[in-house]
Amino acid sequence: MTPQSRPERDGSTGATRQRQPRRPTAPDGIVVIDKPQGMTSHDVVAKMRRHAGTRKVGHAGTLDPMATGVLVIGVGRATRLLHYLTSADKSYTATVRLGIGTVSEDADGDVTCVEPVPELSREKVAAAAVMLTGVIQQIPSSVSALKIDGQRAYDLVRAGKEVELSAREVRVSRFDVLAVRPGFTDAGQAITDVDFSVDVSSGTYVRALGRDLAAALGTCGHLIALRRTSVAQFALDRARTLAELEKLDVNTPLETMSMSTAVQGVFPVVEVSHETAVKISHGQRLSPVDTDGTGRYAAVSESGSLLAVVEDNGSFGRPVTVFAPAE
Repeated sequence: MTPQSRPERDGSTGATRQRQPRRPTAPDGIVVIDKPQGMTSHDVVAKMRRHAGTRKVGHAGTLDPMATGVLVIGVGRATRLLHYLTSADKSYTATVRLGIGTVSEDADGDVTCVEPVPELSREKVAAAAVMLTGVIQQIPSSVSALKIDGQRAYDLVRAGKEVELSAREVRVSRFDVLAVRPGFTDAGQAITDVDFSVDVSSGTYVRALGRDLAAALGTCGHLIALRRTSVAQFALDRARTLAELEKLDVNTPLETMSMSTAVQGVFPVVEVSHETAVKISHGQRLSPVDTDGTGRYAAVSESGSLLAVVEDNGSFGRPVTVFAPAE
C-alpha cells in the first residue's frame, strides 16, 4: 500500500496541517549515521524511527551533542545486536584546547580554570601522549552518564554536588598527535589547540584523554571538537547523513545492512547445518567450535541468515541471543 499523507490538528494553534506520510517498514538491519553536531543520540533515534517506519530503533554507543560522526543504528531485530557493538573498539579524531578547562571537559561546559600554556613542540606533546597509550587507569569525566548511588553523575554535577569517580582500566591502542597550533581566543587568552586521533576500547572517555594530556603538559584543557570515525568495522565511509535520508523516496523502504553482514568483523561467522539450526532455535547445547579464543561467534544458516550469537567455552556452545528460527 502506498503511504498517504493525512491531515492532523496542531494542538497549539488549532490549525490543520499535513502529517508526513509514513515510510514502509525497513528490513531488520543496521544503518550507519554520520551524526551532526548539536543533536543528541536520542534525537537521531527519533528521526530514524520515522525513516525506518517503525519504533523498534536503537543506537550503539552514545555521542554527546557536541560530537559528530559514526552512530550505529539498529532497526527491528537488529536492535538486539547493539549491546555487542557498544562494547566494540572505537576510533576518534579530536581537538583539545590547552589553557582553558571546563566542568564537562568539552566546549559545552562552564569554564572552571584558565592557566598559562608552556611553549610546546609537537614532539613534546607526542611524548606526553605516549604516557596515555596502552592499558591505563582513567578517571571518567564527572559530567557523564555513570551512576553514583543510583544517580547519574551529570545530574549530581548540575545540582552543584562534588562528584568523585573511581579510576578504571581502559585501553588506548593508538594516540597520534596530528598538529599543535598556538593562538589566542577572541578575548586575548593564549591557548594552544592540539589535534589528535585515537583508537580506544569501549568505556574510554576521549574528553578525559584531552584533560589528562593537558595536565601532563602542565596546564588544563577541554575538547573543542570530537568526531567518531569508526565503531568496530562501521566507519564513516559507510555512513549516511540525516539530510540524505530526508531526500529519499518516502514510498521506498529504508535500505539497511543485513544482520549477517553486520556481524562480520565483530564475531567469527560460522555457517551451521539445518540440524544445528534447529538446536539453536530451541536454545539447546551445541558441539564446540574453534573460535580462535574469542569464545563467541555468529551462527548463520546455509542460506546466510543470522540465526544467533553463540557463546562457546570449548566444551559446548550455548545460544545467548537467538534472532531467527531454523529455516
